[in-house]
Amino acid sequence: MPPLRILIADDHPLVRSGMRALLNAAEDLEVVGEAATGEEAVTLAAALQPDVIVMDLRMPGISGIEATRRILQDSPSTRILVVTLFEDDDSLFAALRAGARGYVLKDASEVEVLRAIRAVSSGDAIFSTTIAQRLIDFFATPRPAMQPLPFPDLTEREREILALIAQGQSNAEIAQALVIRMKTVRNYISSIFSKLQVADRAQAIIRAREAGLG
Repeated sequence: MPPLRILIADDHPLVRSGMRALLNAAEDLEVVGEAATGEEAVTLAAALQPDVIVMDLRMPGISGIEATRRILQDSPSTRILVVTLFEDDDSLFAALRAGARGYVLKDASEVEVLRAIRAVSSGDAIFSTTIAQRLIDFFATPRPAMQPLPFPDLTEREREILALIAQGQSNAEIAQALVIRMKTVRNYISSIFSKLQVADRAQAIIRAREAGLG
């Protein structure tokens, strides 16, 4: 069997270096690319078509969650394993909604990481022990009915930008707050206007504030 082709997506060079050394030392795994931003992850995923992507959540530009969503829209057979420092419920469930097949913390052992990569490549879902316990606790605890999110057609990042628009922030202020490029902000706003079927910023602000954003 040919080795599994792995793409590493993490903004820390030392993390990528350590992960690359770990994976290339395994006979059945091969690192075919590395990405330092969410945008790079999306671009390299399309170009390289890896079997598994080891994805960090917090990176410059688009997040690992948004990158996961975009990658799986174009390449649904790609398996994505989140490897992150964050174990909060919001990050966990956002990653799962985006399509991640596994969620492992960065303090996991080398054996755990290798096992997780092989598991997701086979179509299994896998989680660190603490994450699995959080899932069990979450579903075991009775919860009040959740209110539906406003504008369900918007992505998480689009909803975040719409809220900033509703607060009266300019494109430059949004770019600075989210640490993304102005061009990226304009692309997001164009998508938001199209999904909301509004013609300009004023109409978008009205829709957002009526829905409780901003």
